[in-house]
Amino acid sequence: MKDKADNSLETQRAPMNRREGLKLGTASLMTSLLPISSSVAAQTESPPQEKAMADNTAIRPFHFEASQADLADLRRRVSATKWPEREQVSDATQGVQLATVQKLAQYWATQHDWRKCEAKINAVPNFITQIDGLDIHFMHVRSKHENALPMIVTHGWPGSFIEQMKIIEPLTNPTAHGGTAADAFDLVIPSLPGYGFSGKPTAPGWNPVSIAKAWATLMQRLGYTRYVAQGGDWGNAVSENMALQQPPGLLGIHTNMAATVPPDVSKALSLGGPAPAGLSPDEKRAWDQLDDFFKNGLGYAIEMNNRPQTLYGLVDSPVGLAAWMIDHDIRSYQMIARVFDGNPEGLTRDDVLDNVTLYWLTNTAISSARLYWDTRHNLTGGFFDARGIKIPVAVSAFAEEIYQAPKSWAEKAYPKLIHYNRFPKGTHFAAWEQTELFVSEMRASFKSLRG
Repeated sequence: MKDKADNSLETQRAPMNRREGLKLGTASLMTSLLPISSSVAAQTESPPQEKAMADNTAIRPFHFEASQADLADLRRRVSATKWPEREQVSDATQGVQLATVQKLAQYWATQHDWRKCEAKINAVPNFITQIDGLDIHFMHVRSKHENALPMIVTHGWPGSFIEQMKIIEPLTNPTAHGGTAADAFDLVIPSLPGYGFSGKPTAPGWNPVSIAKAWATLMQRLGYTRYVAQGGDWGNAVSENMALQQPPGLLGIHTNMAATVPPDVSKALSLGGPAPAGLSPDEKRAWDQLDDFFKNGLGYAIEMNNRPQTLYGLVDSPVGLAAWMIDHDIRSYQMIARVFDGNPEGLTRDDVLDNVTLYWLTNTAISSARLYWDTRHNLTGGFFDARGIKIPVAVSAFAEEIYQAPKSWAEKAYPKLIHYNRFPKGTHFAAWEQTELFVSEMRASFKSLRG
């Protein structure tokens, strides 16, 4: 989840006290919780050229192997962590709890095996291609079944392509996983610019609008003339911008973190006021979730929106990086805390640390954070605001997402809503944590769009 401060505030204001100023600044920030209005998404600007040379459109195989020196240095740093005193409260209201992160560090330093994750990554076809001057990494797995539906799947922060690796086999090989040949997908799973194995932008200009255009270029380069797109978090912002841009061949999108908030609700949230009158029970629950997130859960996004370069500590301390990453939203954090207490719920300790280790080994703590800054400074619109998408959209609403999008809001936000389902469980990391449900949703969501 992201957010962007509104830069349209008038420049002359009556004097205000510190408390009033803070409230106004927070309200401004909320209105821009990161996504992208349809007017901005329609821009045709391309991201800046990263190198003074013609684009290298070749698709090159990619393989990764971390050095033993880097892995040894990681363990040394984890073991040498300087710890603060424990929090003053018995819950997580002051942030990631000391007991949780110490359990994480102990497992990381003594039991986690990056080589197992690395072997899984390299067992999948990985590639690099240059788009608009930047190297883009992606996994590309074709199904053995004819007429498989191509789908580009985009991760978010603090995720990576590792989030989607569990869905590869059941979606590309459905007959071995309770499906039929008619359920088959070809999968393209890219790393966002500045994330994972993709290149790190050296100048502003890479944001959901430009990334959406790059993904359309990627699918065209791979020879796909009909395809769908899926995403949550930043992946939702990218997929919805693809839907707004309507590149040739895009049939529809699926989101597990839908942008459906109506204007009156968005305005009330941004001002920190009461909920609008007349909300249904599902809508009121969504309001309560969003209200809590806006008031208590945006610290990481505010910092990355405004001062991502200041986060040097994340580059120097692996435990600092891990704590920052698992504190994305309260319900995902609570789930991860239970995992390190010995109660895995879809994710394991290795799942969590595979992802954090990828960020560490690729040194992408700050380069990934700059996506927040770039979006805030170049685009307008709230992350959860409806954008006016006109092509088919499917929605899966998980109960413990930042907010569980009500069907009533989804129907208004997406006039061509082709599928809606809600689940009583599941956090922000749907494909990673609730893989079986996610796979069934992909099959159901796009059934009507298959030729």
